[in-house]
Amino acid sequence: MDVLDLTDLRADCGRCTGLCCVAPAFARSADFAFAKPAGTPCRHLQADARCGVHAELRPRGMVGCTVFDCFGAGQALSARADWRTGDRAAVFAAFPQLRTLHELLRYLMEARGLVDGALADELRTAIARTEELAGLDPAELAALDVEAHRRAVNPLLVAASEAARGDGPDRRGADLIGARLRGADLRRASLRGALLLGADLRGADLRGADVTGADLRGARLEGADLRGVLFLVPPQLTAARGDATTRMPEGFERPDHWATSSRDTTPARPGSQGGRDRRRLRRR
Repeated sequence: MDVLDLTDLRADCGRCTGLCCVAPAFARSADFAFAKPAGTPCRHLQADARCGVHAELRPRGMVGCTVFDCFGAGQALSARADWRTGDRAAVFAAFPQLRTLHELLRYLMEARGLVDGALADELRTAIARTEELAGLDPAELAALDVEAHRRAVNPLLVAASEAARGDGPDRRGADLIGARLRGADLRRASLRGALLLGADLRGADLRGADVTGADLRGARLEGADLRGVLFLVPPQLTAARGDATTRMPEGFERPDHWATSSRDTTPARPGSQGGRDRRRLRRR
């Protein structure tokens, strides 16, 4: 296959056959206004493989659609097979596999730019292997043990993160659901896999923090400084809440649904609950 770059790891719905609207299942919830079984087209999918309500997804209760990103897997897989005329089962099974590989490629490419020497060489080898796997045909992708590959390359991503962050605090997998971290100093923190659902991060300094897999659904990011954040992906921002005062990392755009202004982004006062949560976060 051709060598991929970051532009190949971004969804291009114009070159896709609507895979994300057909392959996954979803249940009726706060994210989806109705339930849909796997392998069944969404009621809003049109004959031209376009969403008929794309501009109105949030008001129609389809928030889950707005935070989904296939990382370019949709168009890549659609170029190899068409579920409408080919082996539907193989294509649908291959879709989440290829999405995972594309997401890994995004992380690996970013990591390669953070380090040099032997670690950079190992990352280049991992990128080449991941690209090779991503180029498999649908049947081969469907049978691939993607999680084994993820486990194999993850130590390289951790090592690159540690090299870039230096002595930043380690809060991997921390339960910070609803935490009051307003104005917190989170520079160079490892927040890999941290649960930050509904956390108040207004005015927080996240420069250089590693947010790989961090759950930011509903997190308040107004006034937060996200410059230089490591391993951030667009769905994390889309799931969070921010505004015009959020300082964005290079190459990212503010989600359309974010507020255009903020009435109050003043950091929490010392000694407040926010201060206690910040001290808890700094512990190694």
